[in-house]
Amino acid sequence: MASSWLSKHIESLIVDMNIKQWVQRVAALSLVLTIGACGVIPSQSRYGIEQDHAPKRLPTTQELTPLVPVYLEPSHWANNDYQVKGVKYQVVKNPPQYKALGIASWYGKKFHGHETSNGEVFNMYGLSAAHKTLPIPSFVKVTNLDNGLNTIVRVNDRGPFHPDRIIDLSYGAAYKLGVLKHGTARVSIELIKVKRPENHRGTNCFVQLAATSNHQKANSDLKAVAAQLSHPYLIESQSSIHRMLLGPLTSLIQCEALVKKVKYNYPKAFIKVK
Repeated sequence: MASSWLSKHIESLIVDMNIKQWVQRVAALSLVLTIGACGVIPSQSRYGIEQDHAPKRLPTTQELTPLVPVYLEPSHWANNDYQVKGVKYQVVKNPPQYKALGIASWYGKKFHGHETSNGEVFNMYGLSAAHKTLPIPSFVKVTNLDNGLNTIVRVNDRGPFHPDRIIDLSYGAAYKLGVLKHGTARVSIELIKVKRPENHRGTNCFVQLAATSNHQKANSDLKAVAAQLSHPYLIESQSSIHRMLLGPLTSLIQCEALVKKVKYNYPKAFIKVK
């Protein structure tokens, strides 16, 4: 039926249009029919590139500074059970201990600058990782069994969603562990438990609304938002870039709630932990 309709339409086009216009219209009609027949509408990924890959530069010494595990408030929205591709994952809320052997992979440029599972922005040069079920955030010691190198990473994301892999390392962590050459490595991972101090006041975290080169506008806009929400604020300037921060707040739960409030006006808002 579609082919009959197309034939009639082409006959009218030959009469009313020149050859070039006719070819263009037929191509467009063919595309519409193909999409309609398949029931598929092309979609765009939220990521800027399709295939993940390494950046052009290596991590700096400062970016690879060893992490010192400290007590961090559990994320409110990143520790719920979830489902990906039909597989259900049950997050371990407070494991007394955790050790595992398996394959580690890594992720980098495709995800750099995008939100992790707890609302932070992913920095591929830092020492972080994604895990399917460990609490977020948590600290894990990762050892490359092929070369003996080890480092501590902070779990702030979910994945890798491959049955044969147990952890997804940031580009920085993979570089430090010597994983980049082969892409994957046999590793052991061990959860580092940190007790909540008796005098614990919470985690210092901020919500970054935006960054701009216009200091005056950043200051005026940030003041208005801070006054409306009754939150402290801070302008963090580096070179000619001025970051608009709300905070500090004393728990990730508070920062997560604040991100939800500002997302409408600042869709790229994310959490920064200091």
